[in-house]
Amino acid sequence: MSLVIVEAETASAGSPFNFEIVWHVPAGRVSLTTLKIEAKEEIWPLNHPFRISRGSRTETCVVTVSISDGQYTGRGEGVPIARYNQSADSVLAQIESIQVIDDLDRDKLQQLLPPGAARNALDCALWDLEAKRCKRTWELANIPIADQVETSFTISLDTPARMADAATAAIDLPILKLKLCGDDGDLARVEAVRAAAPNPRLLIDANESWSPRHYRNTVSGLKELGVELIEQPFPADADDVLETLDHPIPVCADESCHTTIDLPHLKNRYEAINIKLDKTGGLTEALQLYQGARENNFKILIGCMVCTSLSIAPARLLAGNADWVDLDGPLLLARDRDSGLPYRSGRIGMPARELWG
Repeated sequence: MSLVIVEAETASAGSPFNFEIVWHVPAGRVSLTTLKIEAKEEIWPLNHPFRISRGSRTETCVVTVSISDGQYTGRGEGVPIARYNQSADSVLAQIESIQVIDDLDRDKLQQLLPPGAARNALDCALWDLEAKRCKRTWELANIPIADQVETSFTISLDTPARMADAATAAIDLPILKLKLCGDDGDLARVEAVRAAAPNPRLLIDANESWSPRHYRNTVSGLKELGVELIEQPFPADADDVLETLDHPIPVCADESCHTTIDLPHLKNRYEAINIKLDKTGGLTEALQLYQGARENNFKILIGCMVCTSLSIAPARLLAGNADWVDLDGPLLLARDRDSGLPYRSGRIGMPARELWG
């Protein structure tokens, strides 16, 4: 397997493998097409160290897929998630495993691979390929897309003073999302950020690090500071405690919610869910999860991993009618892809056709 390191000023290309499959395109289009699939691992340096309760990093690893029919090429990106025992090697192996399939399409892909980064990259590449052939992805999906969407910007876990400094640097942005860790300094972190940045809306993300005692001791103070969402306070396998606690602030499922299968057991625990394409395994399932969440009266946060604009563009389709948007992955990088999404004053513009969709 080869590895592509994307420097701050230059980018190189490479592919650890490629293969051809035969794909039966849906009725109304060409009936049989030979596709060439290429996949590679890329490493993208970050602007600053990114820290959450589970650890810190200075770079992000993504797997990029391109699918070509000889005339058009679709692209997708997935981020291997260590929390779910994914690595670049495991994701690439899953992608390579579909070379024996001779009639791949988006629907069959849902049965061939489990939710995760590999299926996400392939699914989004198939969407992009179809869009390149005919029309934009939101037209294919028959969903409206907003010209501009407002996103949060993440402040990494750190001391109260350093998080306040980071908030000061981002003071003109409309929404800040603060990473917390369940120690005695959490409330002081939020107080410091609020003092430094009195106007932005505040969301917090505990990444499964809290105890019930910490929740009870902290939630009232967070409410007074204007926090409007608490994301995944407890471990996914211990979140039943939410059924016994007061919720003065809406609580959002992240690690506890991957696909539509998860919705029934979330109903008495969470008011909102975080839809991430690397958890759903692509846009196809994300659209189903979005619909199912609305039918079950959940509010929706559209989120992302630390990634490039190629990951954000498919999620961007879902953001127009979401309650919260957290699609700031490219803002954390030293550089983004060419033709990346436009970010201006906390708002995301439309994706260029050269990027995706």
